Amino acid sequence: MASSESHGIDNSTTGISHAEFNALILRHKAMIWHICSDYRLGSAWNTEDCVQEVIMNLWRSYKSFEGRSTEKTWVWRVATNTMLMLQRKDVRSPQTESIDAESVEKKDDSSDNDSYQQLQQLIEALPEESGVIIRAFLDGFSYKEIAEMTDSSVGAVAMRIARLKRRLRIMYDRENNL
Repeated sequence: MASSESHGIDNSTTGISHAEFNALILRHKAMIWHICSDYRLGSAWNTEDCVQEVIMNLWRSYKSFEGRSTEKTWVWRVATNTMLMLQRKDVRSPQTESIDAESVEKKDDSSDNDSYQQLQQLIEALPEESGVIIRAFLDGFSYKEIAEMTDSSVGAVAMRIARLKRRLRIMYDRENNL
């Protein structure tokens, strides 16, 4: 992970020291990595590039973190919004996907990987806001945390997740001729 110093960023504009920021990133590194690897982007982006973009956006937006939500919720929101922005940019550019021997072997290795890939494809087919909500649920966030992240009520989140589960089940069954 590159520190913010290596990017020539002045910490006087963010209100956080480099050491504090690096500690924040270390606390949430696994979640950031997971979010970045969940979103499919074109060949110009790999997970590490996306992680760096999220870190830069966290640094830039730290001064706007008011503490009304938990730090974890705020990091998740910035990371998710960054990935959605990159995904929107990526849709506008031509898509080419390279296939290498390693990726083919990984697909053949396990049906779990196939199921995970299929779930990711189904989630990508959902409207953007629905995809965000179901990803947060799958990432283990509580209904209350998801409500905070999406500016919704807990009841609305619970209802949307129930509907999304049913919708994903229907999509899965159709795709697999069940």
